[in-house]
Amino acid sequence: MQILSVAAAFLFLGNAALCSGFGRVKSGVVIDGIEVGGLPYAAAEKILREDLATRVLPVVIHAPKGDLFFDLPVADDAAELVRRAKRDEKLTLSFTRRWADMEGTLQEVCARNSETAIPAELGFSRAGFTYSPGKSGIACDYGALLEDAQEGLSRERCELSLKTRSYLPAVTEEMLRKRTRKLASFSTAFDPQNAPRSRNIALAAEKISGSVILPGEEFSFNKTVGARTAENGFEIANVIYEGEFVPGVGGGVCQTSTTLFGAALRAGLTITESHAHSLSVGYVPPSLDAMVSSSSDLRFLNPYAFPVYLLGGAEGGSVTFSVYGMPDGRTYRTESVTLARISPPEPEIVEGESGELRREKEGIKSESYLIVTDKGGRLLSRTRIRRDCYAAVRGKRGALPVPKAGESVPKEGQESLVGSENIQNSFEKIPEAGKND
Repeated sequence: MQILSVAAAFLFLGNAALCSGFGRVKSGVVIDGIEVGGLPYAAAEKILREDLATRVLPVVIHAPKGDLFFDLPVADDAAELVRRAKRDEKLTLSFTRRWADMEGTLQEVCARNSETAIPAELGFSRAGFTYSPGKSGIACDYGALLEDAQEGLSRERCELSLKTRSYLPAVTEEMLRKRTRKLASFSTAFDPQNAPRSRNIALAAEKISGSVILPGEEFSFNKTVGARTAENGFEIANVIYEGEFVPGVGGGVCQTSTTLFGAALRAGLTITESHAHSLSVGYVPPSLDAMVSSSSDLRFLNPYAFPVYLLGGAEGGSVTFSVYGMPDGRTYRTESVTLARISPPEPEIVEGESGELRREKEGIKSESYLIVTDKGGRLLSRTRIRRDCYAAVRGKRGALPVPKAGESVPKEGQESLVGSENIQNSFEKIPEAGKND
């Protein structure tokens, strides 16, 4: 029994020595080119790890904003190799780096080297369009970086390259410019010598210019321009009321609405309300005018998927409106058809007056059409816009003969209503008495 106890004790001590590293490497063992045969286990491990430390470099991530270095702890199998190596065996040390929060660290690297795209911006006012170009974004390929890192942790030289790509913002300047092309432009002429009327036309155009109509939104002339009153900046100019030229605040505004009507039609906007004058006007063909008053409006809506922009103004005897948006590839034009002409009644004779007191005017029955063609010029539709009847105007003449030059002077105020070159440009309808237009 005593002999067995002694043997057991030696066996125990031998195992303890092996576990504690007191043993020696078998002779002739070479690990990673280093002869460690016969060395104590601990000494062999130390030599192998010191050599490994000279070969295993920090992890390097090459990124757009600068290289990043990570000196990570290394786990190896040196202890196992030196203990299980057989005599004269040649072995290779295996190792791997320990990266505790590799995923979180790589996410931070990506975030540091990524940039959010800045969308282009559009500015619009009465002065026109301005564009800010925006900025492209930078996206990191996190998946590729993580995969490369996992594969590289067991290599002596672990160099990773962060892969990035640029991407366009959701809205680019090119997109904005495509969405703000000129859809149509329309102009009418007026007499710039008639200062009050010219100022009314220009003021109404200025109030409209810079308007933006969102997709599906309806535009109202009256809501945009406001009441035609002196308080709102409008002046007194001749209008026609019940066949007579009379002073009225806002005379000329209907030429602005008519011009806008022409531009809206040519831009493919959907007209929801328009009205003819009681008398035909001289600045557009019949059935293509748009009379406005306190009870009559010009309305149209934007049928497109993008906003529509209005610019307008009056200068040098011409008022112009331009409509901007995203073209639909179609062309819109208008057509006026005269159905009949109505002769005016016999002129009214006024005793005690001389000359032409009111010029007679022919009445007209007419209709207008919107003609739509495609890019190739093929007719897509011809739709009637309106059918109208413009009244004839009965002339008025004095019973007395017209005095010869130098014989007499016309009555005060008569000259402003007779022979004016602006009569055709002044056919504005005043609504019910007491309301301004």
